Amino acid sequence: MPNQIIHIHADAPAKPPAGSACNGCGVCCSWRPCPMGAMISGRLQGPCKALRWFDSARLYRRGMVDDPGAVLPRLPAWAAPALARLARRWIAQGAGCDSSLEARPAAVSG
Repeated sequence: MPNQIIHIHADAPAKPPAGSACNGCGVCCSWRPCPMGAMISGRLQGPCKALRWFDSARLYRRGMVDDPGAVLPRLPAWAAPALARLARRWIAQGAGCDSSLEARPAAVSG
């Protein structure tokens, strides 16, 4: 896999090993959106538009899981819980990190 630069918040936790519990590092969603994220973002590469950074928790969360209405402002309120359930299932929330990406800081020239 070729190198690709992704921009991650400096306070984000380090990416956990594949199979470990998600810790909100944001690496997977910053690299490429999942199928639902691709529909939301309108692209297959690059960061997902539904990825959200939370300063208070110092981690990333998936907007389609936590607050679909914020990601899709015209979404009817009655549809948000069903869409959140679908998003959790689509990304296999709770199944562990499925990203085999190797994340490391980029070299800074100076």
